[in-house]
Amino acid sequence: MSTLRVDWTRCDGHGLCARLLPERIALDEWGFPIIAAGELDDGLVRAARRAAQACPALALRVDKS
Repeated sequence: MSTLRVDWTRCDGHGLCARLLPERIALDEWGFPIIAAGELDDGLVRAARRAAQACPALALRVDKS
């Protein structure tokens, strides 16, 4: 299984991640991501990797558990 993580030192709150992966990411009132706790389902790993690659600040990563 895999997990989605945010590097808060890099995140600028662009919000693109929430548009690309709304099943796991919501935005707080300032536009920063709130990632649902737990491991990613196998069906969401590919979408999570695409969201991580599209992040303008390279603040997202998908870690293998």
